[in-house]
Amino acid sequence: MIWQRAAIFGSSGGIGRALVETLARRGIPVLAGSRAREGPDIDGVTPFSFDLDDEASIASAVAAWGTPAPDLVIVATGLLTLANGTGPERTLKQLDSAAMARVMHLNTIGPALIAKHVLPLFPRTEPASFAAISARVGSIGDNRIGGWHSYRASKAALNMLIRNFAIELGRTHKQAIIVGLHPGTVDTQLSEPFQNNLPEGQLTAPEDSAANLLSVLEGLTPEDSGDVFDWKGERIEP
Repeated sequence: MIWQRAAIFGSSGGIGRALVETLARRGIPVLAGSRAREGPDIDGVTPFSFDLDDEASIASAVAAWGTPAPDLVIVATGLLTLANGTGPERTLKQLDSAAMARVMHLNTIGPALIAKHVLPLFPRTEPASFAAISARVGSIGDNRIGGWHSYRASKAALNMLIRNFAIELGRTHKQAIIVGLHPGTVDTQLSEPFQNNLPEGQLTAPEDSAANLLSVLEGLTPEDSGDVFDWKGERIEP
């Protein structure tokens, strides 16, 4: 699938920025969204601002996109550790209601609100793709070691919403694809505190991750909508 126009939410993060740069270098116009209206200085990139804590800002940003609406939208926002260092919890004794609510808001509710305002823009009779960065640890069936309670729960909830949105949109948009993507462990600020004990070769550069994720998306069909795939294109167990 060759996209005509893309929008990336979370362009200030490692994966988001790499996605913007990769798409722009392929000649695809990109809308790059971040809280501070940041975007790489590359031809074809148009920055926009949004705030996951303010649904009105999301609606306003999407309304200002103009036409044609993007036929590729990727939500690359996410949170693992709070600014105060809280999380991920390794035991239930560490659960904190405020921290848990914050993780759920940024990892689950925020992407859902973006989908709320973006998906109605998709054409009914043409291909379009929506993807949200998820994580393998959000798989309930694959969970063997527990821990990371808020993060796991937020990604599991996100995966359920992805399935819900795919079912709902599939009734009217037969060519739409809505999926979650697990990028693996990428060399970003989010993963930095957890990189020390990684096996050699497991850490992926952001630009390589972006290329991997776009390659996966290019190979998907509407029959794949509602599922979560890793960076190699393998379907992740719910």
